[in-house]
Amino acid sequence: QGQLAESGGGSVQAGGSLRLSCAYSERRFTTYGMAWFRQLPGQGRERVAAINRWGTSTMYADSVQGRLTISRDNAQRTVLLEMNSLKPEDTAIYYCTASTYGGISTQYDYWGTGTQVTVSS
Repeated sequence: QGQLAESGGGSVQAGGSLRLSCAYSERRFTTYGMAWFRQLPGQGRERVAAINRWGTSTMYADSVQGRLTISRDNAQRTVLLEMNSLKPEDTAIYYCTASTYGGISTQYDYWGTGTQVTVSS
């Protein structure tokens, strides 16, 4: 079983909402920075949101600013990505990731297997 497990992907119409969840199995991940990446069809991976170990600092890609919200609950060992006002260009595989650096990182050491999000027009 993987250390990071995503859930909550699916299909939605443009303008709709989804909530992605990432469960981490080990307590040490509560000290790690976490992020969500996505991979659009035929493109590389893009970091869309990140959060520090305490949940007090976040960052967002310009393309999702104001529409996506990342949060974490270390007691529940989960990281959430609330996705609102979805657009067809948000269609991608979304990955939960973790960095041993507890802040907002550019390098991520652990990856989930991904969950598909499809937004239809």
